[in-house]
Amino acid sequence: MIDLFKSVARRGLFLFDAETAHGMSIAALKSGLVPNCGDVRDPRLAVTVAGLTFPNPLGMAAGYDKNAEVPDALLRLGFGFAEVGTVTPKPQSGNPKPRIFRLERDMAVINRLGFNNEGHSAALARLAARHPVGIVGVNIGANKDSVDRVADYVEGIRRFAGVASYFTANISSPNTPGLRDLQARDSLSTLLSAVLAARDEVAAATGARRPVFLKIAPDLTEEGMDDIAAEALAHDLDGLIVSNTTLARDGLSDPRLAGEAGGLSGRPLFEKSTAVLARMRKRVGPAMPIIGVGGISSAETALEKIRAGADLVQLYSCMVYEGPGLPARIVRGMSKLLDRETVSSIRDLRDSRVDHWAAAKV
Repeated sequence: MIDLFKSVARRGLFLFDAETAHGMSIAALKSGLVPNCGDVRDPRLAVTVAGLTFPNPLGMAAGYDKNAEVPDALLRLGFGFAEVGTVTPKPQSGNPKPRIFRLERDMAVINRLGFNNEGHSAALARLAARHPVGIVGVNIGANKDSVDRVADYVEGIRRFAGVASYFTANISSPNTPGLRDLQARDSLSTLLSAVLAARDEVAAATGARRPVFLKIAPDLTEEGMDDIAAEALAHDLDGLIVSNTTLARDGLSDPRLAGEAGGLSGRPLFEKSTAVLARMRKRVGPAMPIIGVGGISSAETALEKIRAGADLVQLYSCMVYEGPGLPARIVRGMSKLLDRETVSSIRDLRDSRVDHWAAAKV
């Protein structure tokens, strides 16, 4: 039933502009119109990362549920975890519309949303009201007009410590001017010191220590990757998320849409983001958790991220085209692939192609 989306519901949604359709999909999940996926559990897919045990390694990336409206509905679709946000201390409207563009022939999306969200208070109220079942991360960011962006991230840690399973510090969106400057080594050191100190202070007071991940861009130079790896290791960061959207436009089918400003996500990002993932894995070593994001559209692409060095994976843009049945299809597909590989745990596949992807020309 859920796969009727691809033949009926998607055609209906695509009659609307991308942002309106996104809002309609959130409303459908809130109303219960989207059926649950059924039981997709397989103990071979369970992964323990940063002290959290995920029932499967597939998550919904930040950007879809910006205001923490439907995390539980997302988990019922088959995701092993969901990440809400990016949330900023104050509400902000984001960049002018239109600001989301579908590239249908490429199964891609360009967005220049600019952290549009209702702010900390609204998201916190919703997360505090939910029954705390399942893993729900909170992706935190800084307001566009902030005079102290580091303080915005610290505030996010303090405000959501009681409701977040983990945190993601998003410093890699291309749609907030100057935000990616926080990836520079000195700025990153300052940010990580402040964020992790805040996390540890809250943990000392409450007894609950929340993992902190850092989400990075796929457009980094080799030197930039060196710097991020060095700071992540020096600060004992809990993990990395690789990667956010790209500013590159290589190989797109529609030159008109390719000229739109913003970050590109979806299928064309797969190879670039996977190569950066593998290069970061080689830099940080085997112990640091990495979540792989970018272009996942099938069980095969999800497992390829894991072979390239990811412990967990996330998707978003390809679900725009494949519909709400995609996560369950991927999870079931991963189980079938494990049958073929004759391994007892998905963990056994990690890093098996890291050298291949680290050497890839992208």
